[in-house]
Amino acid sequence: MTDVGKSLHEQSIADPRSFWQQAARLISWDTEPNCILDESKPPFYRWFVDGKMNTCFNAVDRHVHAGRGEQVAINYISPVTQNQYTITYNELLAQVSRLAGYMLSKGIQKGDRVVIYMPMIPETAFAMLACARIGAIHSVVFGGFAANELATRINDAKPKLVLSASCGIEPSGVVPYKPLLDEALEQATHQVEHCLILGRPQYQATLHSPRDADWQFSLKDAANADCLPLNATDPLYVLYTSGTTGQPKGVVRDNGGHAVALCWSMKNIYDVGEGEVFWAASDVGWVVGHSYIVYGPLLVGATTIMYEGKPIGTPDAGAFWRIIQQQSVKSFFTAPTAIRAIKREDPEGALLKSFDLSCLKQMFLAGERCDPDTLNWSQSMLGKPVIDHWWQTETGWPVAANLMGVDPIEVKPGSPARAVPGYQVEVLDAMGEKVGANESGNVVIKQPLPPGTLTTLWQNDQRYVDSYLSMYPGYYLTGDAGYLDEDGYLYIMSRIDDIINVAGHRLSTGRFEEVLCQHSAVAEAAVIGVQDKLKGQVPLGMVVLKNGVNLSDDELHNQLLSLVRQEIGPVASFRLVSAVPKLPKTRSGKILRATMRKIADNQEFTVPATIEDPQTLDIVRNTLTRMGYADSLAKQISD
Repeated sequence: MTDVGKSLHEQSIADPRSFWQQAARLISWDTEPNCILDESKPPFYRWFVDGKMNTCFNAVDRHVHAGRGEQVAINYISPVTQNQYTITYNELLAQVSRLAGYMLSKGIQKGDRVVIYMPMIPETAFAMLACARIGAIHSVVFGGFAANELATRINDAKPKLVLSASCGIEPSGVVPYKPLLDEALEQATHQVEHCLILGRPQYQATLHSPRDADWQFSLKDAANADCLPLNATDPLYVLYTSGTTGQPKGVVRDNGGHAVALCWSMKNIYDVGEGEVFWAASDVGWVVGHSYIVYGPLLVGATTIMYEGKPIGTPDAGAFWRIIQQQSVKSFFTAPTAIRAIKREDPEGALLKSFDLSCLKQMFLAGERCDPDTLNWSQSMLGKPVIDHWWQTETGWPVAANLMGVDPIEVKPGSPARAVPGYQVEVLDAMGEKVGANESGNVVIKQPLPPGTLTTLWQNDQRYVDSYLSMYPGYYLTGDAGYLDEDGYLYIMSRIDDIINVAGHRLSTGRFEEVLCQHSAVAEAAVIGVQDKLKGQVPLGMVVLKNGVNLSDDELHNQLLSLVRQEIGPVASFRLVSAVPKLPKTRSGKILRATMRKIADNQEFTVPATIEDPQTLDIVRNTLTRMGYADSLAKQISD
């Protein structure tokens, strides 16, 4: 039997120009590209360099021109506000072109940056598409992020305009965004010229003239704007991801390669095309929201769902299944964390079994490593293929996945299957040599990366090279460790740096330590990611206090939790912290975080030969045991 997926992958590696030239026919071009891949300035490779197109035209206008304007483009479902409505492609075009016209009236031009700090509502998609329409570069920041984190991104992107809303709404209540935005603008050294604020009835925001303007009032008389033809290599957006230094990295995505790759992935990986319903239960603040709530489904003329709610509690653990039935969802995408939360509430699947899910062909899981138990439970309950797949903010679309629209292969729990066409994934040892099948090492991707992946970091080519390309020349370093089995299936096992993955949110331990050290009582801090059955990982902190500190354990604990929540935000899930007399370090002063993680997660560990004081590991073990980690399974092994 022919292995179609393997054949496609071999074609994409042997002749990438031909492969992606054919894929480029999936989108509409103002000027079709002849130079498919420019390799003249390695390691900065560019796709479709002489092509011209517009992402917004491909996601909106072309479907209207094709006579499908009355098809539903966005289905907005908000259990937290008890609100639900649909937006057709005709309505989407009207909203987006008017917002783009307003932006032009404020002097926003091609190449200018626009920060979007909004909740999961259709206006957020309008904002992204309006930027794409006129060539402005958008940078979406997760709604509710702490003011100082927002300020950092504003300083880096230097936007002329911020688009925001008065508030977001969580199951716990209203989260006012406008005060956070005002505080961020106070902290930022870059001065933003204009803010457009969408008022929501749940919270009345204060507008500061002349900077702030009301969304509904301002757009009432705005002129419509046409799509601007853009170079395929022009930036579409900047999306910030955590850096190990605590300074976020602005991933740059271009227009042409991004549109081509997403169209290809929607059809070949997710098996979704025009008129079909696709649902990615994520948030537009993250890469999944960019790629598969907004751009991917709309580029292929599908119906996408914007869901302002949670997997449980809005109203119950049947929320996902209820919507899949009601909206006839064909392909569904969520995070393993969400499924673990549902499993905890509905372990026997009673709620799930009360819905007719015959419309659903498959469910996709990503955002963190999917443990086999979660995948097996999902598959047995749904009676459908459950597809783990792996990718990153930097790649923008899947690196390893089962090609459900082409030729599905065996699902192996624990693996996101094989590399997707366009990606040459290898596993190397510390010396840069390939390891054998089932041998662990650093997961890398041979350059050039396929279309749709990051082109650089915003205003920082050198950091792009240093972060991703310098360790193994000719390869992109994913930052993950894992192995390939004898069938070419990839297994991702852990991060090789100190980024932790909390419920799909990648957060820097260095940033946590920075915040903890802001407390006047703290002399030094170490934060590690420990395993958590629900969230995958949660941060755990240990702090060394300054001499003479007179704080009770409860006071210190509460103050540190409050500080992290204020500085990083509630997404941090930071609840575990304890004071210790001393941290384990090497003689050169490096904190032994990897060893601490192994102790916490009950894994065998070796005392490093360079440790300064071996007794500090006993301190860590005792502290972790008191906190509910490092039980008797954790043991030292000999060198």
